[in-house]
Amino acid sequence: MASEKVGIPLVESCIHSSDVFYREGNLDYVKDLINVHGCKAVEMESFALFHNANVLGKHAACLVTISDSFVSNEVTTAEERQNSFTNMMKIALEAAIM
Repeated sequence: MASEKVGIPLVESCIHSSDVFYREGNLDYVKDLINVHGCKAVEMESFALFHNANVLGKHAACLVTISDSFVSNEVTTAEERQNSFTNMMKIALEAAIM
């Protein structure tokens, strides 16, 4: 695995990808994503990737760095974001050459 090769820990998990990030009744919706579907995060940047893969019967994956949580209200500092995004890029570049 690319993350092991570069010595950066990685959490493999289910995420919910949608073209709608905020919606009415957001808290109940988020609770269902966590409790019913086991999602650890919500993001919208890869929605088109996953939708197109689904339509074409293909597999898709994405590598994300979580910066903020609207469940725990935890937010990362600018320095933490910079370092974690750099680590994500290192993993992606290593995966590309494997």
